[in-house]
Amino acid sequence: MFTYSFMQYAFIASFFISIICAIMGVFVVARKTAFYTHTLSEISFSGASFAIFAGISPITGMLLFTITSSIFVSLTGRNMNQRESSVSVFSAIFIGLGVLFLSLSNKQSSYATNILFGSIVGISRANVTELLILIATILCITGIMFRKLKYISFDTIGAQYNAKNTAWISSLFLILVACTVSVTAQIVGSLLIFSLLTIPASSAKYLAHSVHSMMLLSFVFALFGTWMGLYLSYITNWPVSFFITFIEGIIYGLALAYAKIPNSSNNR
Repeated sequence: MFTYSFMQYAFIASFFISIICAIMGVFVVARKTAFYTHTLSEISFSGASFAIFAGISPITGMLLFTITSSIFVSLTGRNMNQRESSVSVFSAIFIGLGVLFLSLSNKQSSYATNILFGSIVGISRANVTELLILIATILCITGIMFRKLKYISFDTIGAQYNAKNTAWISSLFLILVACTVSVTAQIVGSLLIFSLLTIPASSAKYLAHSVHSMMLLSFVFALFGTWMGLYLSYITNWPVSFFITFIEGIIYGLALAYAKIPNSSNNR
């Protein structure tokens, strides 16, 4: 399996993507922005479609569309209902644009399939280098704002009290999530991106008791899902996306069941 260079690149890429998904995923779950992440995955599809139409790198188109949409969402304000309505509107508009760009493109339908469901085995050395640069940038920015981001994510009362002082952190966080979605979409595709960004972190919150332990467990769950998914896909020739989402779903079910055991014993 490792005699093939594309498999080597796939395992390397999934390792670093598991790191970024673990860190950002914990904050996505804590801030209850999973719906926004799902919407960004749809917008990334539009960005990749535009890139195919314009003849540029797919990840460039994804970054352009997702970052632009996150800026628009930030400008709508901090009201949750208002923000969710804006996200729905942006999602509908960008999906329509994605369909338009695909119809105007002269590429085959297989390109659309790769955008929607991922094409990790098609990652080249140049793609890995590009991913590492983007991930390193996201991690550096996250590290700089880590303490404030942790504060507004896990201390909601304090964050509401200091809303004006922390507004720029929330806006920057949305942009970082947009970048993370664009990077990770090459693994499981734009439709299933939330499986790596939300499920491992959601599983970890039932087992961990600190932010750092949540991130560590999220990384382990994400890495296990991607690496095992790659292996199972190699021996079965089934889609990698199916195995990743299925494995992560099993992990979440086991974590949820484990979390309910003490409650059930107390009820007795």
